[in-house]
Parts: sequence; C-alpha cells; structure tokens
Amino acid sequence: MANEAGLSQPLGAHTPGNTELNGHTLSFTGDWILSHYSALNRRARELRSRTAGCTPDFSRLGRLDTAGASLMVKLLGAEALISAMQQAPLPTEQRALIQAVAAAMNQRQPATPANNPILVFLAQTGQKVTALGKLTWLLAGFIGQTLGTLFYILPRPARWRMTPFVAALHDTGLNALPIVALLTFLVGAVVAFLGATVLEDFGATIYTVDLVAFSFLREFGVLLAAILLAGRTASAFTAQIGAMKVNEELDAIRTLGLNPVELLVVPRVLAMMLSLPILTFIGMISGMVGGAMVCALALDIPPSQFIAIVERDIALKHFLVGIGKAPVFAFLIAVIGCLEGFKVSGSAQSVGEHTTASVVQSIFMVILLDSVAALFFMEMGW
Repeated sequence: MANEAGLSQPLGAHTPGNTELNGHTLSFTGDWILSHYSALNRRARELRSRTAGCTPDFSRLGRLDTAGASLMVKLLGAEALISAMQQAPLPTEQRALIQAVAAAMNQRQPATPANNPILVFLAQTGQKVTALGKLTWLLAGFIGQTLGTLFYILPRPARWRMTPFVAALHDTGLNALPIVALLTFLVGAVVAFLGATVLEDFGATIYTVDLVAFSFLREFGVLLAAILLAGRTASAFTAQIGAMKVNEELDAIRTLGLNPVELLVVPRVLAMMLSLPILTFIGMISGMVGGAMVCALALDIPPSQFIAIVERDIALKHFLVGIGKAPVFAFLIAVIGCLEGFKVSGSAQSVGEHTTASVVQSIFMVILLDSVAALFFMEMGW
C-alpha cells in the first residue's frame, strides 16, 4: 500500500493506487491498474463498510484499467459511481471506461430472491408462461414463413429442390420404416394380450380384434410413428441446421442470395409430410398383424376370421381419421426441428440443448394435437 510520500509523486511516475476517506470525500490517487490489484483490493475491503454516501474525488487519479474500475464499483456501487461521473474532472477515456464497467457490473448483479415461497412459485410460473408465449409466437411466425415460402415455390418448378427432398425422404421414410414396423408390431401384440386378459372375464375375447383394429387405425398407428419421427428425425434436423449455423454456412447461404428456408426447411417439411402417412399406414398394418398373431396363438382366432371381423365391424372412417392426422403431425415435427436448428447460438452445447428441446417440443405438440383431435372427432361423431 502506498504511503503519504508516494501519494505526492507526479502522475507520470506510475505510483501505486490508493484511496483515502476524509469525512464524506473518498479520494482515488495513483494508478488503479491490474498490477496493483491485490493491494487495492485489500484497501477496498477495509473501507467498503464506510463508503456509503461518500463523494468520490478523482483529481489525483493516475492510470486506470478495467480491474481498477471494477474495484471502484465495488466501493461505491454502480449507480452511485455512474451518477458521480457526471461532474467528475476526468479524461473522456477514463470516464467512458468507468461508466462501461459500472453499467456491466450493475447488469450482472442478481436480483434479490423473494423469501415468500408463494411469491417465488408465482414468479417462476409467470416466467414459464412468458417463455411459453414467446415460443408459441416464434413458432407461429416460423410456420407462416415456411408456408409463405412453400406457396411461393410450388407454382415455380424451377425453384424446387429435388435432391435435398429425395435425400430427406430417404432419411425420414425408408430408413425409419424397419423400426416403425417392429415397434408397432410389438405394441399390437401387447394390446392384444391386454385385451384378451381383460375381456376373458366377461367371455368377450372375440372383441379383442375390434380393440386392436380401432386402437391402431385411429390412434396408435399415427401416434407411434409420429413420436418415433419426433425423436429420430426432428433431432436430426436440428443437429444438421445447428451445425451449419455453428460453421457459419447459413451466413454463406444468405451471402449467396439464397433463402435458407427455401433451401433447408421446405424440402424437409415436404419429405416429412409424405413419409409420415406412409409410415402410419405401415404402422397400422404391423400393429394389426401383431394383434392377429396373438389372437391366433392365444385365442384360437385364425387370421381369416380376424380379417373378416375387421371388415365387418371397422368402418373406413376410422382409417381416414388416423391417416388424416399424419400430414399435420409431420408438418409440426419438421417445422419445430428446423426452427430449433435456426435458434442454435453457435456452440456445441447450444446444439445439444436445442436438439433436446426439439424432441421434447415435437412429442408434446403431437400428443397435445392428438388429444384435441380425439375430442373433436368424438363430438363430431366421427
């Protein structure tokens, strides 16, 4: 720590910084720079409890850097220091540095948490609702942008991107077909087992056929396929577009005068809208085949009788209800996956976070929309 002799040296001698408290005046002397930080920090801790309401004096201040400015903020507080800068006789560079550091540190100060748990709960609920509203607004805007671009290029075949469309169709449709068929087959067998177990007590095991057919034609076929694509394909869309943003490929696309939505989003959306109905149909057939196998092995209902019961009891409208939901689900899954990719901020961690968010949001939206559709169709008698 500098002594009185050191304080009397001229500014050009690079004296170690110091601070003195005389009444209500806090004098800053010498050089407040990083090389003197340890000594200045000790002196600041000594005076911190007595600096409230003090007026700073910068008349003998020497050199200054961000380390020294941060200690000044800790001594006086960001708002008090910014207010004192209005009348302080300081060079323009030092004034700007102190104001910038004070403003930055003032923004970083965490808000004092509320002690009331009810207020904390309400505050967190409000934050979640606000975030959900912003997300919904952003998703609606991106859907509008995608639809606008789609309707613009549809009557212009020269702008169609067939190569990325076929590549996305291969990835979302053909590559996903085995896992969709296997999963729906197993779920169909499980549903048949459960139906047979419950209906056996009532002597109505024959209605296991109707249970399997109804559930897969209306709900399970499209729902399982959509959830699988949400976890498999939406995450892939997010990771691909996010990696392009991290590598600044999206900026290069815009620099070339190309539209990233037209180039990256529309082919993926169209591929999903074509592949999910096909996968839904495969899922319906596979689930019913799994149920038919259980009926044949456990209930002595041969496949011919299974098909006859389905033809007799199951109307075509149930198939149309299930297959009609597939393009809507596909559009939402693809749009959410692409939107989360565009929201990546530029780091590997951000890619992982938005990939997870795309899967969660896609599955949530699929289940929410399916619930709303089920209520609507029930009220309409469909």
